[in-house]
Amino acid sequence: MIYLTCIAFLFFYSSCKKIPDYVPTLHITTVASGLVSPMGLETDANGNIWICETGTGYNDGKVVVVKPSGEVYDAIVHMSSMPNALSGEIEGPAHLLLDSGKLYVLAANYLYTVDVSNFKPGNTPLDATSLQYEDVGSFSLSYPWVNDANDTHPYNLTKGPDGDLYISDAGANGILHRKGAGVYSVVAEIPGIANPLPFGPPQIQGVPTGIIYDGHDFLVTTLLGFPFPSGYARIYKVSRSGDVSVYQEGFTSLTDIAEGNVLGHIVLQFAISGAKGFEPNTGAIVLANGKTSRQLAGGLNMPVGIKQVNQRAWYITSLGDGTLLKAAYY
Repeated sequence: MIYLTCIAFLFFYSSCKKIPDYVPTLHITTVASGLVSPMGLETDANGNIWICETGTGYNDGKVVVVKPSGEVYDAIVHMSSMPNALSGEIEGPAHLLLDSGKLYVLAANYLYTVDVSNFKPGNTPLDATSLQYEDVGSFSLSYPWVNDANDTHPYNLTKGPDGDLYISDAGANGILHRKGAGVYSVVAEIPGIANPLPFGPPQIQGVPTGIIYDGHDFLVTTLLGFPFPSGYARIYKVSRSGDVSVYQEGFTSLTDIAEGNVLGHIVLQFAISGAKGFEPNTGAIVLANGKTSRQLAGGLNMPVGIKQVNQRAWYITSLGDGTLLKAAYY
C-alpha cells in the first residue's frame, strides 16, 4: 500500500525514501523553437522565461525572453561572446539568475548585473555594451589552482544562504564565492577522476556545471572532460567551508541540476559520447536522491539548462535542437 501511494503521489508523499522502480510518464512539450544555442534559463513572477543565447563568438550573445505562450523577444543584445583561449570553443551567455529585479548573467569571462525590474517583453532590448560587468575570468586566471587548469569559464551560478553569489567555473574546475561587486574568493576545487578508458589522458577533469544550495550544502554536477566516459560523472556536495565529498556517482555528462521533489533532485544528462563526439538525442532527465537514481525521460537532444516551475514541472533548454521544452506531470 505504501508503494502504491508513492507512485500515485510521487511529488507529495514525503515519507517515501526510495525512488520507486516505476515512475509515471513525464510529458515533454516544445514551448519555443528557433533559439540560437540556448543555455541557462530563469523565470520571473509573470511566468516569462529568460534564456541565454551563446552567440557565434563576435560579441553577439543575447538574453531573450519567452512568454509562456511561446513568443520570443530580445531582452539584452551585444553580450560578450568569444572563443575560449585554450579550446577554441565559443563561450557567450551561459547561465543567469534573477533576484529582486536584478538579472545576473555569466557571459564568456564576465558577470553582468542588469536591472530588469521594469523590462517587459517587446521593449527595446538593452545594449550590453553600456551595462555594468565584472571580469570573473581574470580572477580565476590569476588564482593558484592546485589543478593548474590555466583556464576559466564562469558557467553557472546560484544564491547562497548568505545572499552572496556562488559560481561554478567549468574552465578552472572550481567554485567561486562572490562576496560583492568584484570581490571574489575560491570555495573549493572540484577533483578529477582516473581515466577508466584505454585512450585519453590518465586524469580526467571534473568540469563543474550546475550548482544549487539544498539548505545545507551546495550540490554541484559534473560533465567530466575528454574522453567523456559514460557512467562516471558525479554530483558533489560542497560545504560552505569548502569541504568536497561525493553526493552520488554513476552518471553521464551532467549539465545542470534543479531542486526536484521529495524523492530527489532533477539532473540533466547532456549526451553519450561516441566515436564521432556527443551523440544526438541521447540526453536525459534523471531523478537522483544521493543513493539511487531513475531516468524520467530520454531521447533529449543535448539538454543544458533546467529551471523548476514547481514539483511537477520544469523548463529545459535543448542546445541540440535550439528549443525550450517543458517537462511536466499532468
